[in-house]
Amino acid sequence: MEANLYETDFYGWTVKQSEFLHSAKFDNLDLPNLAEEIASLGRQERRELENRLGLLIGHLIKWEYQSQKRIRSWQTTINAQRREIKKLLVDNPSLKSYLNIAIQDGFLQGLDLVFTETPLKKKDLPAVIPYSERQLFDRNFPEGIDFEF
Repeated sequence: MEANLYETDFYGWTVKQSEFLHSAKFDNLDLPNLAEEIASLGRQERRELENRLGLLIGHLIKWEYQSQKRIRSWQTTINAQRREIKKLLVDNPSLKSYLNIAIQDGFLQGLDLVFTETPLKKKDLPAVIPYSERQLFDRNFPEGIDFEF
């Protein structure tokens, strides 16, 4: 019955699972779906890291490759993403072991952002990520960024 509730009323299923856990009714738990949902929460944290890195890297590329078109919102996005990524890594320290992969995935997302928002062509952009991990999180990089807050 609980598996059916999972399919028909996800919110209701979560309420029941929480009740079972709080009341130690472990035999009533929908373990297969519960295990999948817990794994899904971890994947969401990884995707958030990748997405935030994509925004950061995309805006760093725009800042560097379109210096004549720089606007304050790019700087604000760079600063905000750096702060949020740092918080995400503090809250989820085990994500640090995934950081190099996430940076590569974020680079690809960043290129997508640049292709969408600028007239730059693929041949004009780096084929590999041009920033070190240190640079990605250095509030004084690139030159011209004024760290606010």
